Amino acid sequence: MTGTTSAVPSRSDAVRNRRLLLDAAAEAFAECGAEVSIGEIAQRAGVGKGTVFRHFSSKEELLAAIMLGMLDELVDTATALLTADDPGLALREFMTAGVETFVRDRAFCEVIGRPSLQNAQVRDAIDRLCEAAEALTDRARQQGVVRPDLTGTDVALLLAGIQHTAAPLLTIEPQAWRRYLELILDGITTSTGRSLPHPPPRRLPLANPGPDRER
Repeated sequence: MTGTTSAVPSRSDAVRNRRLLLDAAAEAFAECGAEVSIGEIAQRAGVGKGTVFRHFSSKEELLAAIMLGMLDELVDTATALLTADDPGLALREFMTAGVETFVRDRAFCEVIGRPSLQNAQVRDAIDRLCEAAEALTDRARQQGVVRPDLTGTDVALLLAGIQHTAAPLLTIEPQAWRRYLELILDGITTSTGRSLPHPPPRRLPLANPGPDRER
């Protein structure tokens, strides 16, 4: 009888196991990408696979939880920078933090257009990130330190673009992304007097809710 009751995890054990799983999953996805197995995550966390599925119904749900944490962190960074004295430097710091996050976590850019976006919280976090990026960009536009046709959605898309550009080099040159970030920063802060040849996207296309949802 005592064995039966001891097999039921207490609330504190459940909270601890969830934290262990999230930490282990974040580490595994960052190192190995989105294809890492549930078994590998469970082993890293020191729990059984059954414990994983008691907390997360699928790997996609676990990925969504990790993505949500990363997106919220970037939104918090952008929000804090809105009070910075120098709007141009604030935008630079935000973009640096964003690319650094993407480079650090291999899975992020692999899954940003995949089933995890069926998670409403992740879609909302992506929208919040775009709104925060727009607020930072708007301050920089008003100060005349970036191109007048630059938008926050442009900035959000460029973060992933820089990571993708540097990706083939990162194994042997882990700081290579900084070169491409500087090239992009030069491009968005230099006014050529010419308008960009295509209108800006209205929203981040990665947040597309899919054909089965109303737009």
